[in-house]
Amino acid sequence: MLLERFPRVSLSHAPTPLEPLDQLRKALGGPRLWIKRDDCTGLAQGGNKARKLEFLLADALAKGCDTLITPGAVQSNHVRMTAAAAARFGMKCHAVLERRVVDTDADYEENGNILLDELFGCTRSYVPGGSDVGAECARIAEDFRAKGLKPYVIPGGGSNPVGALGYVACALELIGQAKQLGINVTRLVHGTGSSGTQAGLVAGLAAVKSPIEVFGISVRHPREKQEAMVFDLACRTADHLGMSGAVERKHVFADDGYVGPGYGLPTPGMVDALKMVARTEGILLDPVYSGKAMAGLIDHIRKGTFRNDEDIVFLHTGGSTALFGYKNLFLKA
Repeated sequence: MLLERFPRVSLSHAPTPLEPLDQLRKALGGPRLWIKRDDCTGLAQGGNKARKLEFLLADALAKGCDTLITPGAVQSNHVRMTAAAAARFGMKCHAVLERRVVDTDADYEENGNILLDELFGCTRSYVPGGSDVGAECARIAEDFRAKGLKPYVIPGGGSNPVGALGYVACALELIGQAKQLGINVTRLVHGTGSSGTQAGLVAGLAAVKSPIEVFGISVRHPREKQEAMVFDLACRTADHLGMSGAVERKHVFADDGYVGPGYGLPTPGMVDALKMVARTEGILLDPVYSGKAMAGLIDHIRKGTFRNDEDIVFLHTGGSTALFGYKNLFLKA
């Protein structure tokens, strides 16, 4: 009922699986562990952005747009999936890529998501790290309009109230799956960056008064900034749903203890977590988001943050394509 009035296209293979992580739990001890496989959404090798793009593409098409413009880091999962969605609907796509990660090599610059961006026909321009990518997207949109195109600008990560609806849908989906499986999910752990995924989850769970706690693990910003971003967008998403006031500040949490030296920069914990999940569960995480989020989950389990009788869900947001941009890191590990 929450989402029926919003236009939406079909891009994802939902519902995505909710699977036990029995081998990982055996290795770690602690609570019962589950993984929500949003790496299996289907579009362009899967990932969380497919859910957001279902609502963003519908909005763009309703407005008669023919070109998508969006920013991201060089190895952006969001850009890769936006380019694929544009191709599926016969639209053009242009990405503004911000060089957030320094001292990169040829794999990072030419492989992984960059290779797929090229295959999907996405044109690209580059700006230095720290640039105002929103302003650059707006400038390019004006240039495109002057050429007769009808651009639609999608913010980084698809993180606005329209895009966040995708994770309102995911929250409702998870509640239904947990009921079907007969489990009592207490916390939902995931990597939080541009804030749209966490904001949508928080708004969706708050709207139906679910007690599930969203346990964000920041991959970029300090806790105060990350939580402020999520709370602001969650409130605006609730407003968009017609549920103003549903989100409270206590609903938002983001642990910044696993960012390491910065966005997209590796940490030993990320490398260890990624290898552990690959070797216990046969599941590939990514080095930027889910790898650091899993490092946080593993550390919290070892520190005793969670009770052994809890059912903890890890949301896999996809992105393993980026592993090919970090090849040397894992060959050396």
